[in-house]
Amino acid sequence: MSQQLRILVSGGGTGGHIFPAVAIADALRRLRPDAEFLFVGANGRMEMERIPQAGYRIVGIDIAGLQRGFSWSSLRQNLALPFKLWRSWRAARRIVRDFRPDVAIGTGGYASWAALRVSQRLGVPTLIHEANSYAGIANRQLARRAQRVCVAYKGMERYFPAGRVVFTGNPVRADLVGAAAKRAEGLAFYGLAEGRKTLAVVGGSLGARTLNEAMAQGADRLAQRPDVQVLWQCGRYYETHYRDCATARLPNVQLRPFIERMDLLYAAADVVIARAGALTISELAVVGKPAILVPSPNVAEDHQTRNAQALAERNAALLVPDAQAAGRLLNEALALLDDPQRQAVLRENIQTFARPDAAEAIAREALRLCENDTQHDAQTS
Repeated sequence: MSQQLRILVSGGGTGGHIFPAVAIADALRRLRPDAEFLFVGANGRMEMERIPQAGYRIVGIDIAGLQRGFSWSSLRQNLALPFKLWRSWRAARRIVRDFRPDVAIGTGGYASWAALRVSQRLGVPTLIHEANSYAGIANRQLARRAQRVCVAYKGMERYFPAGRVVFTGNPVRADLVGAAAKRAEGLAFYGLAEGRKTLAVVGGSLGARTLNEAMAQGADRLAQRPDVQVLWQCGRYYETHYRDCATARLPNVQLRPFIERMDLLYAAADVVIARAGALTISELAVVGKPAILVPSPNVAEDHQTRNAQALAERNAALLVPDAQAAGRLLNEALALLDDPQRQAVLRENIQTFARPDAAEAIAREALRLCENDTQHDAQTS
């Protein structure tokens, strides 16, 4: 592989797709500094802002998925879907033909499906990454022609061709490795006080209504605990709704729509409340943080509950069902903050799930596809 590599990467819609894509690209750049990268995203989605911030070029296509629900707005969008898909397919085809990638990597999202499907049609080797214990329809379709399927859970052969599945874990951002050493920096960055117990509430890039409601209803409890400081990430969609609530006005609570530096948030936190998405769990394992997981009920096959149960069964995290969060969540968090011994057990056990080298493992699989394709071209020329 002496020629310059061209690597196409696509993943977006949520942080759970974007951040693994960036982590894989970063690992590839370390292994092949001469490589040229192009990201493909969906216009109007958060990747169009986050990918350039990470130092990569991105082009957007107009694409959307099937809208669930029975409103007139959803119906109109679904009726227009075939035209949008045709237009996005043409745009993706033009992008792939112009860039001529040596390999295409997909981590999920609407644009990822289009970019990877077109790449497969044009004979480009493809690698997909499945972060969850349940494989979605898009990745199951792409896997039929993908040369490699990197997964984070054992037993994924029930969804994908067994000979192409590689267990790698979920890639996390490189700055999370060794985050524990940044505690002082994290406290200073977020304006938190040393010597106070720190609770981080993280609802993901889009926010989580259940976590927000549990926090909004906990003003009285937190007002009685001046020894506890809370960093509450509510999501941009929910900021205007919660910024004037009683909890957000407490002097020991910070409400933020988005977290700019997750490494410093994790470093500062003693306990983390979060959803049970695959990326979140992978990050918590790498940083070794005691966590209370509240699985979202609005995901395919309830896979977040299975994610959380896998940790709870090994005493690596606490699980609070979504329906019980309003009454239990804050009480569980304060009890855990007051129990250093239990924190230590959770911290030790969750680290057994860590795969800090996942991004590099996936990057090396992608490079092997390039090598195989180059060798095939040499043999057939």
